[in-house]
Amino acid sequence: MERTARAASTPTPEPLPAGDVAALLDGVPRQRGPVAAPAPAIPRPALRPYPWRPAARHLLPWRLLPTPTGTPVTFAYTAVLALTSLFASYASPGLLNTLYQDSSTDVAHLLRTPVFVLLASALWIAGGLLSPFALAFVLVLTALERRIGGARAILVFLTGHVLATLATEVPVGLAVLVGHLPDTSLHRLDYGISFGVAASIGALSGLLAPWLRWPLLALVGYSLVTDLVAFQDPMTNWGHLIALAVGTALWPVVRRWRRERVQDPAVPVAVVA
Repeated sequence: MERTARAASTPTPEPLPAGDVAALLDGVPRQRGPVAAPAPAIPRPALRPYPWRPAARHLLPWRLLPTPTGTPVTFAYTAVLALTSLFASYASPGLLNTLYQDSSTDVAHLLRTPVFVLLASALWIAGGLLSPFALAFVLVLTALERRIGGARAILVFLTGHVLATLATEVPVGLAVLVGHLPDTSLHRLDYGISFGVAASIGALSGLLAPWLRWPLLALVGYSLVTDLVAFQDPMTNWGHLIALAVGTALWPVVRRWRRERVQDPAVPVAVVA
């Protein structure tokens, strides 16, 4: 009874003022001020493969060859060159010589129809499908189109083709003008894709890793210099070296195009790798 009475007589504690409650809460860790909500996680875009080091799954043998979907420009151009080469194999010598003369980028034709002959001369392969430049065209243009796109790859090809042609034919015209060469030099037969291929090799080397770039340039340069030393066709051989130099001079341009293509979300990774 005594314990019950004492419990009943215990005074009820009075509530603390509002200011004292706030002071007590301030002493509790992490209770000062409003608690900021965590920032939402921002999804990071998926990283694309390093442009000069494609994934191993992309290093497939058949990717070295042009396809209608992967490299349509090179595929179409290769088909045209195959048709003209087959035609050259079965056409009569007289008809073939006439077509070659009409497509020749000699000085006489460059003065009369420059645009036509510069384009028409790039429709023939000197030496046919068995020419080393035919194989180089397929491999190099395919690799270049995968890295910078079809239109830009053809632009590189035509730049080397046109500049190397002018660099070799203009001196011939000037030499004839001052009397150092006969007038027959104005009709020197000149056609083929070799200048464009040499420029494309030079441009493509700038997009390769150094361990592959410099051996490729050394091998191609040595081959072209050897042909020049042989002195069998010095004007054409000089044109090959000039075209190779034109391609290497385009490194800043093709590298910028490569970066733009890699960063383009509309282009699948498998296409540019």
